[in-house]
Amino acid sequence: MNSAREPRIAIVGAGLGGLTCARVLQRHGRSVTVFEREASADARPQGGTLDLHADTGQAALCSAGLLDRFHALARPEGDEWRVLDFATAAATAAPVAQQGPSTADPRPEIDRGQLRGLLLDSLTEGTVRWDRTVSAVTPLADGTCRLLLGDGTAEDFDLVVGADGAWSRVRPALSHAAPGYTGVTFVETGFDHCDTRHPDLARLVGNGSMLVKGAGRSLVAQRNSNGHIRAYIALRVPEDWHVAAGIDLDDQQAVRTYLLRMFDGWDESLRYILRSSDNGFISRPLFVLPAPHTWEHVPGVTLLGDAAHLMPPVGLGANLAMLDGSDLAHALVTGSSVDDAVRAYESIMLPRSIEAATGSAQGLDHLVPATAP
Repeated sequence: MNSAREPRIAIVGAGLGGLTCARVLQRHGRSVTVFEREASADARPQGGTLDLHADTGQAALCSAGLLDRFHALARPEGDEWRVLDFATAAATAAPVAQQGPSTADPRPEIDRGQLRGLLLDSLTEGTVRWDRTVSAVTPLADGTCRLLLGDGTAEDFDLVVGADGAWSRVRPALSHAAPGYTGVTFVETGFDHCDTRHPDLARLVGNGSMLVKGAGRSLVAQRNSNGHIRAYIALRVPEDWHVAAGIDLDDQQAVRTYLLRMFDGWDESLRYILRSSDNGFISRPLFVLPAPHTWEHVPGVTLLGDAAHLMPPVGLGANLAMLDGSDLAHALVTGSSVDDAVRAYESIMLPRSIEAATGSAQGLDHLVPATAP
């Protein structure tokens, strides 16, 4: 990019997409600042395991020069799915369907926290400004953008990139769209030291993921690193399901009792997930942005990842966010101006996200069918 001075670039959000963008920019000698509202890298758990696809997540890591380090951490054996019957599942039962790791299209698994740590460690010290909440952004008449911070201060940049997820504070500068509830809630729980403390469940799950589907409810369990299994109880329920049921989500025993009733008639080896989890239950209603979600180009600001195309968590979101970050960084490095670079990036990202949104919606319907499969 030819410019009398180096462009001032701010990324809002230190998630996988924003960090990938920052890493690729720095790898090409460009300056960038990442604003993150969390107090530190360890402020909260980062979620479960991800499978990285060759043409998206892995391609982005290759552009970032981190693919070898990724493979050193990843679990190729984790790319395995087992589908069980809800009425007959048992530790010795054969699965209804099973898919092992693909040699043609390998998708190694990695814990989200490990992947985020890999990206953070690759950045120049001080790149991420922790504990810096962004309240809004304001595009300016000269094509730049003003970043308004929670402490009342403001900073101007040639480009502000909204990588701040579902409830983005940057998105309103481009779009009035707001996430809507999908009708599906994941209730998350977990098991520690599963091979020694929960061996029957460990055998059910195998090396990767286990899926059991019923009418309007499913169970998903996934191996993470260090012997941890993360489980999701997927329900087609109103967003305020616990209110209608008269349940306080802080009352873990009440949640457990309710879920056991919801899965009455399921094999006891599966109800074990509800009865014996080590971790508490966390209700996570799933939201999506309207599809297609597009906007008229505005100089000085753009979006990537969930801020641009929030989708159900069926294996596409993190991969697309990382590819978005890599594509935007490359456009900024090679473009003749910031505005031309952003236009080029949006012309690729927006059509791609429309197609992915359709596929992910279908994936959620497959994962949690409304009627018995």
